[in-house]
Amino acid sequence: MKTIIYILVISCIICSCGGDDGIENEIPPVVKNSPPSIPSQIYPENNDLCIDNNVNFQWNSATDEDGNPISYIVDVAKTASFSPLEYSKTTSSTAVTISLEKGMVFYWRVKAVDSKNAESDYSSINQFYAEGEGIVNHLPFSPDIQFPELNSIISSNSTTLEWNSTDVDTNDILVYDVYFDTVDPPIEKISENQSANSLLVSLTGATTFYWKIVVKDGQGGQTIGQTWYFSTD
Repeated sequence: MKTIIYILVISCIICSCGGDDGIENEIPPVVKNSPPSIPSQIYPENNDLCIDNNVNFQWNSATDEDGNPISYIVDVAKTASFSPLEYSKTTSSTAVTISLEKGMVFYWRVKAVDSKNAESDYSSINQFYAEGEGIVNHLPFSPDIQFPELNSIISSNSTTLEWNSTDVDTNDILVYDVYFDTVDPPIEKISENQSANSLLVSLTGATTFYWKIVVKDGQGGQTIGQTWYFSTD
């Protein structure tokens, strides 16, 4: 009798341990979703002068190796840092028209997003000018940093600040005011109305330096650049 009871108990244990064949413990496979490719801009091109402030932004289609539907996010701002952001439009086409303020410099970029929310990187940044009524002089574009790279570390007691700026009025002669300081934003002007787009500065160790460029076109127009920074070790 004891033997029969022992066999029944063992049978119950075996059934309870293996009744679902381990189905509940199976881990579903992870499905990888790749982001779309980066769209490339068509219009406005970099440094364009748009004669109509209703600008029709255009770009090439992105591709998605997983075959997911793609939409696009277009950002437009008055600064190259896109802060603050003036416009952000989402569309499934490769063009969108945005009515912009007249007589202003704008910057735009675009990225692709698939239906599973995987995002591409942003495209390059294009700067352009939205023409105003009766405008005879256009503001220079915001200066671009050349050297030192943003947030870089310098291991010397001096360095040369380098930047670049352009103007759709090709006859304008650009001059620069250079602000260089250890506070953000920089308030000390170390050079004024210089024609060169570089300047040698002295450094101290273990310090973060902030600098910006104000570019002037000689016709009363000026553009204040964003603040850049680097450190010394």
